[in-house]
Amino acid sequence: MPTHALAHRLFPSAEAASEALAAEIADLIRSRAAENRSAVFGLATGSTPLRLYAELIHLHRAQGLSFTNVVTYNLDEYLGLPRGHPESYWQFMHFNLFDHIDMRPENIHLPDGSTAEEDLASYCEAYEQSIREAGGIDLQILGIGHNGHIGFNEPGSQSDLRTHVAELSEMTIRNAAQSFGGAEHVPGRALTMGVRTILDARRIVLLAFGESKAEIVRRALTEEISPDLPATYVGAHPDASFYLDQAAAP
Repeated sequence: MPTHALAHRLFPSAEAASEALAAEIADLIRSRAAENRSAVFGLATGSTPLRLYAELIHLHRAQGLSFTNVVTYNLDEYLGLPRGHPESYWQFMHFNLFDHIDMRPENIHLPDGSTAEEDLASYCEAYEQSIREAGGIDLQILGIGHNGHIGFNEPGSQSDLRTHVAELSEMTIRNAAQSFGGAEHVPGRALTMGVRTILDARRIVLLAFGESKAEIVRRALTEEISPDLPATYVGAHPDASFYLDQAAAP
């Protein structure tokens, strides 16, 4: 069994779960702003956090929530994709969040998929150093892959990994194939925060919605911590929660 009994909260819908997390994020941003401090978030991509980002945009527009004291670090990026590529996570984050709020551009950090091969090791260390200099991640947002990956930490990933180059699994490539117009166009590698980087966050919230995620969520919540199912590593964190809609509930 996981080291800690993983908290999981059930919500009537993905929208309700996203609104609850957005409210938690807003509270942290405001409390830190009152102390003249930054709030540091680790962000995820994919379809799962889209509702969360839409709700944060709503809070900015409707309630005046300011993001000027927010610092963000994204989990990952496909290696070999320039930032202008339509499937890059740089494009995803700006289109779905950053272009609609008042974040300072210098506070936005996304792994650079165009990093030269000979510079990858030093780049990964610099990404880690930047997180440390920001004071560490206060809240890390995760999704979960159908094979249990978190970020691009695929099955077999060890718990001591920090930001690194990951080889993508066949399942991950297959799941991305439609967006890229065929599996042959999906990059085979990615830059990703490692498991250790993720677990260093002060709090983790893993979002999972829909019936297709129910079985992997069940396994992540009940199986022993193992590299074979990287999402089980979240069970080793003292302040981690799964936010689930009814369809994803085990």
